[in-house]
Amino acid sequence: MKKTIFGTLLAIILVAGCIILGNSLYTVHQKEFVAVRQFGKIVKVETEPGLKMITPFVQTTQRINAATKLYDIPSSDVITRDKKSMITDTYVLWRVTDPVKYIQSLNAIDTRAQERIEAAVYNATKTAISSMTQDEVIESRGEVLTKLITEDANSDMGGYGVEIVTAEIKALDLPDDNRTAVYERMTSERNNIAASYTAEGNAEAQKIKNETDKKVAILKADAEKTAATLEGEGEAEYMNIHSAAYNTEEKAEFYNFVRSLEAMEKSLNGGEKTIILDKNSELARLLYGVN
Repeated sequence: MKKTIFGTLLAIILVAGCIILGNSLYTVHQKEFVAVRQFGKIVKVETEPGLKMITPFVQTTQRINAATKLYDIPSSDVITRDKKSMITDTYVLWRVTDPVKYIQSLNAIDTRAQERIEAAVYNATKTAISSMTQDEVIESRGEVLTKLITEDANSDMGGYGVEIVTAEIKALDLPDDNRTAVYERMTSERNNIAASYTAEGNAEAQKIKNETDKKVAILKADAEKTAATLEGEGEAEYMNIHSAAYNTEEKAEFYNFVRSLEAMEKSLNGGEKTIILDKNSELARLLYGVN
């Protein structure tokens, strides 16, 4: 009987010990915060992964996801400084940085955090875009606009223990009623720029052509001048040689005789022809043996 009672008590003690131990130990995982509450008040926050211990039945734990989360914000209309309507479609990467503030302000509920993030990002987007013209907004899309919106939105989120890692516009579009007009204006501006570049290119090409033509004309004139000089020098040399060759009476007579033969030969070309010579001419005496 005593053994039965002792065994029952031991079993009860073991079960109670297991229950107490089970309520005393908990595990902190990677990318997780665990807030320890005592009578509803947060007494500490565990951030390092591992096995931890609390006071059973007195302290409780509340887990908070510390990973970076994605929230896709619904599209919204904003107005530029020049009163043009634009449609923004933005996504946000956010995370909890202060679990105590996150619990106290939002009760660690992600949907509440997303509501605050959506409002902060919309206000930041409206502020940034309303300070720019439509053309400036289009030129600033990307890194510049993302930085402006992210920094401005974060200024409203510090009190919630939340940080917006980035608030990036994934699509920036125009309403259907003025999209075509804006695209046509942008196309016209690009065409004007292209025409300006073409005109500059044509002017530069004409300048190069004119300079080339000028150089060619100078080279041609120099060549013609050189050729004329050489031709004159050649003729002068020819006359000198010719004069030297017939500088005696006998040579002069022979030269005149040869020239007479050449003249007669040319006159006889082109069919049957008759030449009448003076009987006293040198050619007649040569042909007919007259002395």
